[in-house]
Amino acid sequence: MNHIDITSFKAYDIRGELGVSLDEDISYRIGRAFAQILFQRYQQAAATQDSELAMLQPAIVIGSDIRHSSEKLKQAAIKGIVDAGVDVIDLGMTGTEEVYFATSHYAALGGIEVTASHNPINYNGLKLVREGSRPISADSGLADIQKLAENGNFAEQTIIGQVAQKLDKTAYVDHLMRFIDTDKLVPLKVVINSGNGSAGPTIDLLEQRLKQKNAPIEIIKLNHTPDGSFPNGIPNPMILANRESTKQAVIEHQADMGIAFDGDFDRCFLFDARGEFVEGSYIVGMLAQAFLQKNTGTSIVYDPRVIYNTEAIVAESGGNAVISKSGHSFIKQVMRESGAIYGGEMSAHHYFRDFFYCDSGMIPWLLTIELLSTTGKSLGQLVDERISAYPSSGEINFKLTTVGSDEILNAIDTHYQSQNPEKNTLDGLSLDFGDWRFNIRASNTEPLIRLNIETKGDQALLEDKVSEIKAWLNDQGAVLA
Repeated sequence: MNHIDITSFKAYDIRGELGVSLDEDISYRIGRAFAQILFQRYQQAAATQDSELAMLQPAIVIGSDIRHSSEKLKQAAIKGIVDAGVDVIDLGMTGTEEVYFATSHYAALGGIEVTASHNPINYNGLKLVREGSRPISADSGLADIQKLAENGNFAEQTIIGQVAQKLDKTAYVDHLMRFIDTDKLVPLKVVINSGNGSAGPTIDLLEQRLKQKNAPIEIIKLNHTPDGSFPNGIPNPMILANRESTKQAVIEHQADMGIAFDGDFDRCFLFDARGEFVEGSYIVGMLAQAFLQKNTGTSIVYDPRVIYNTEAIVAESGGNAVISKSGHSFIKQVMRESGAIYGGEMSAHHYFRDFFYCDSGMIPWLLTIELLSTTGKSLGQLVDERISAYPSSGEINFKLTTVGSDEILNAIDTHYQSQNPEKNTLDGLSLDFGDWRFNIRASNTEPLIRLNIETKGDQALLEDKVSEIKAWLNDQGAVLA
């Protein structure tokens, strides 16, 4: 095949504008390159009797979200995989975590989810994992896939792979249900906003399972039907306006909590009984504490954007706090290295050792209804004290109009140098002044820079520093997104 440049490869996945940096030809090339590289590793393992790899099924699992473009991109990737001589297990319409589960469940060579998650409707992408649901990032194989996909130098195959559809989600739902004890659940009413994304069918199955267990959980469904036209807007609860419908439904139904998902439901966003959105970093702390109460001394992984509350809770609970660069491939790798039982990002990604070290949007809300049941506390009661102790700004996004992200980070570093803060460049730039800190970093998926500010118990200081840095960034040519 002829050489083409593919610009949709990012730090840890593939994301691009349809018809510009991603189309069916590109998806075919990615599927074929991915399959060829994994299959060659499998063949080498079989030849050298590497038992772990040689025991795998020479197949790749694939699923896609509800976007109208996803099915065609998936079929193109499937064609690429089978042309590489590798079998395909087609999961149908799925969330990303279903691909993570199926890759390990079926002992496959790897998995692909076709999704653009929360990106605009004219975008799509592919998330890739290799055996054991391990991540693939720019420095662990993604660059090799890009190179082969671009040059089109594919190995000739005399055998065409076969496609099998496996749409039954029973084993996946079984696995999710193992995370909670349904006998401990008390009567709760929850609002679940699927955002017309891919979450609805899984919510229905979990609701059925809870009813079978006689669990007294009432689910109020909002924007429940999967619809790739997204009639109620792109499912992205990080956008403030998108939170209002969940908030109002919680208030209207006098629910105990609200839950909202992005398009491929690998992130879980929670609202308390007042309809107030709970920032992700406080959910990380809450779940870390819950895991540490049952597993004293284990490791908890967290990202550098908002850290005060998580570090305090892990220290108080006798755990081992392990910081990681944000992004799913980095968090998963650090979790495996440290043996962490749980990892969380303030962006509402939550990772679990017992879910193949992968992120799940379904497990957090299940754990939370168990927490509300066993503690007798509301979600607000579980997090309000922590919010007061370590107030944070939430993520503030800026578009750059005249300067690049590196220039901005260097300039703000210089601007605050005279105050002699503790500096960390693990992920963007973090400056800690003792009683307050901030992290600023470039987005890996969008042309934005993201700012988070937090203080130790000082809401007035937080508001002052938010105003100060916003004004400074404005002067530098960065405008609120």
